[in-house]
Amino acid sequence: MSEPLFHACPQGLTVREIAALTGAELAADVPPDRKIEGVAALDHAGPSDLTFLDNPKYLGQLAGTDAGLCLVAKRFAGQIPPGLPFAIAREPYRAFVTVARALFPSALRPLPMFGGSSEGAFVHPSAHLEAGVSIDPGVVVGPGAEIGSDTIVSAGAVIGPQVRIGRNCVVGAGATVTHALVGDRVVIHPGCRIGQDGFGYLPGAKGHEKVPQVGRVIIQDDVEIGANTTIDRGASRDTVIGEGTKIDNLVQIGHNVVIGRHCVLVAQTGLSGSTTLGDFVVLGARVGSNNHVTIGDGAQIAAISIVNDDVPAGARWGGTPAKPIKQWFREMKVLERMANRDAAGAQHEGDA
Repeated sequence: MSEPLFHACPQGLTVREIAALTGAELAADVPPDRKIEGVAALDHAGPSDLTFLDNPKYLGQLAGTDAGLCLVAKRFAGQIPPGLPFAIAREPYRAFVTVARALFPSALRPLPMFGGSSEGAFVHPSAHLEAGVSIDPGVVVGPGAEIGSDTIVSAGAVIGPQVRIGRNCVVGAGATVTHALVGDRVVIHPGCRIGQDGFGYLPGAKGHEKVPQVGRVIIQDDVEIGANTTIDRGASRDTVIGEGTKIDNLVQIGHNVVIGRHCVLVAQTGLSGSTTLGDFVVLGARVGSNNHVTIGDGAQIAAISIVNDDVPAGARWGGTPAKPIKQWFREMKVLERMANRDAAGAQHEGDA
């Protein structure tokens, strides 16, 4: 069986071109015309690969790497083994990513499986597709939907009635988008569910009455939404995802949630209804929020935390329930000392 190459490098870059692209300073003995055609970790890099080092934890791997060029922080320059081609970069990982983006532009967003408008898709006659839209087999586009130019709709995706999707977007395989307005350059990865009912019921003695969910989902420009994430439409107002926000896989966003610009939500985060996030908020993996809480601009919440109260702008909180991170650390240390003291006391009694 042949081994496929999923992301081909179109032409590669010379070491000189990499230095110009990143502002890195080449060591004196590095051949400037050496060709770099791939990227790899230190312990896997070969003679045509670029790698990087900015963490002292991996210093031991320098001696064994066969990389064609290693981007390193200035503080490590004196520890480079003889014969290893290197360049000093102010931010090695950022420089590495810059080169990787130049080498592999096709990896920046999903590509169509077939291209063009494929047989086996169903596009309602009243739907409007601008020039250059790519529709894979099995796609369903509902009545009145509009899709902007150069957008890709992958196999098995469903675009609901009256949905608006902007230009240069990607809707991944098997995703569903209903009751939504989507901006430009939005990437929706496979299996996403966007615009379905929010979870709204009115409990009563005879059972739970369903609350109509009559809002929409508004996704602004340059948002990326990870695989199998769900974003419920609003009940009494719109659910909004702000410009440039990046959402990981398996995130649940409830109805009426408003997320600001350039936020980051890591995998398995869950936001209850009517949560509000300011701009540039970062939520670690498996963070949860209570209903109606507000997390201010630039706040950061540690992984596996539960937010029950409003978080001030710029704050760093963690724990269950979440609280200022220094307080959380102090409490954990006190509990650790108490547990160690009790364990020592029990051991002493046992010895006696």
